[in-house]
Amino acid sequence: MDVSHLAPLEQTALLTEYCRALDQRAARPILGDRWAAETVGAIDYDFTTLAATPSVVPLVALRAKMIDEIINAFLSEHPDAVVVDLGAGLSAAVHRVNPAPGVDWYSVDRPAVLTLRAAVLPAHPADHPVPADLTARGWADQIPADRPAMVFADGLIAFLDEPTAKALFSDVATHFGAGVLAFNDYGPVSRANRLLGRLATSRKTNSPHNQWNFPGFADARRPESWAALTLSREQSVMQRPEAAAFPRGLRVAARLSHRIPSIARKARVLSYRF
Repeated sequence: MDVSHLAPLEQTALLTEYCRALDQRAARPILGDRWAAETVGAIDYDFTTLAATPSVVPLVALRAKMIDEIINAFLSEHPDAVVVDLGAGLSAAVHRVNPAPGVDWYSVDRPAVLTLRAAVLPAHPADHPVPADLTARGWADQIPADRPAMVFADGLIAFLDEPTAKALFSDVATHFGAGVLAFNDYGPVSRANRLLGRLATSRKTNSPHNQWNFPGFADARRPESWAALTLSREQSVMQRPEAAAFPRGLRVAARLSHRIPSIARKARVLSYRF
């Protein structure tokens, strides 16, 4: 499947999927997403040119696993829920979670990405593609607003500027009656951090650092001032038991994260009630 027509921002979905595929090939996978390996195999692209470093791969896999856990916990309490994947890309989260009948899953992304997704990822009976631009109002119009909602974004928020993120969070909190919003976060990301990231991956294509716009925040309660959200849980990827299997340098950082909060904030999953 040719992907040369995708815009640079749309192509970032390739990196995330490749990381999940590399995790699947590991001796001891963290996420174990067999669909990722199949998807990568179906796409005509030199994935080795991507910035899928040994440190990035386990972080991508583990944050997806943590979000899957949040979704499963929500669905155990709300068997009639809607699940909304913001910036779904090529993610097979709907297959990994495999929701029971009664749950409707909505995969929201740009039309070109959803066309590719349909070509390389098997259909799931619960999944409904929603072609929409998440930076524009009205993206949620096709999604029921009268059922408990589990809304999540794996890898999306870093590519939005702060005003757009605020508007998106507000859309979630106002469109849906009640539910949970979960997303991965990198803590405060300064211009210097973004520049260093670009330099570190300058020889690779589709580095996420070339697309990052979100400045981030240290205090996980800050989004509470942006929309009708209440922080319910802040989890550091670095402090999970799976960190024991990280590459050596990342493993050292994971140990330090228990004493240095700024390190813990550099890879976390945040959950909010609305």
